[in-house]
Amino acid sequence: MSEKIKQTAGREQLGDFSPMFAHLNDDVLFGEVWNEPVLDTKTKCIVTVVSLMASGITDSSLNYHLMNAKNNGVTKEEIAAIITHCTMYTGWPKGWAVFRLAKEIWTDESAALTDKDRFQKEIMFPIGEKNPYGEFFVGQSYLAPVSTEQIPIFNVTFEPGCRNNWHIHHAKSGGGQMLICVGGRGYYQEWGKEAVEMTEGTVINIPAEVKHWHGAAKDSWFAHLAIEIKGDDASTEWCEAVSEIDYNVLK
Repeated sequence: MSEKIKQTAGREQLGDFSPMFAHLNDDVLFGEVWNEPVLDTKTKCIVTVVSLMASGITDSSLNYHLMNAKNNGVTKEEIAAIITHCTMYTGWPKGWAVFRLAKEIWTDESAALTDKDRFQKEIMFPIGEKNPYGEFFVGQSYLAPVSTEQIPIFNVTFEPGCRNNWHIHHAKSGGGQMLICVGGRGYYQEWGKEAVEMTEGTVINIPAEVKHWHGAAKDSWFAHLAIEIKGDDASTEWCEAVSEIDYNVLK
C-alpha cells in the first residue's frame, strides 16, 4: 500500500511568483491526481516517465520521475524494458537520452534490492525480523509487533511457499484469532475443510479449539495481521506440518 503523495515544490519555487500555478502543481496534480486510487503509484510513475519521454522532455523533471519510479518499485529490468518499448514508438534519440539518465539512477547497488524489500514497498506494516517461532513453520517467515497494548496485533509475513504447521488455539472461553490479509496471496485451512484463498482485505475469524493452518501460496509473498482474541486459560498447541501433497494441490 503506497504512502500518500505530498508535494511542496510549487509553493517553494513559484509560490510568490504564481500562487495559482503552485496550487495546481502541489494540490491538484500531486495532491489529487497522484493520489487517485484507481492506478497504483508504481503504474502512475511508469505512465509519467513514458509521457515525458514521448514529449522529448529529458531535463530534471524526467530525472525526478525516474527516481520516483525506482522508489516506488520499478526495477532496473523493468525500466530497461519500458524505455526500449517506448523507443520503438518515440525514436532512438529519445531512447538514448532516457537511458543515460536511467543508468545514473539504477546503479549496480539497485540490483541488490531483494524480494523482501520489494514486498515491503507493497504493504503498509513492517515485515519485521525472522520469526522466533520458526520451528513451527515450513520456510521463512517474519514477525513484527503492531500493537502490544489492549489488543495484541502482529504482522506475520511469509516468503513464497512458507506456511505454519497445523495448530489449535485453546481457551476455556473466548479465545481464538482473527487474520486480516494485508498483502500478497495465501491460504487458510481448517481441518477437514477446503482451503480458503486469502488476498488483500480477506478477513478470517478462527474460533478457539479449531485445528488450522495458514501461509503463502507457492508463487507469492503473503502477509496478514494476527489479532489475538482474549480468552480464559488461552494457549496454542502446535501440531504436525501440512503435508507436501496437500499443500502442492493448491494453486
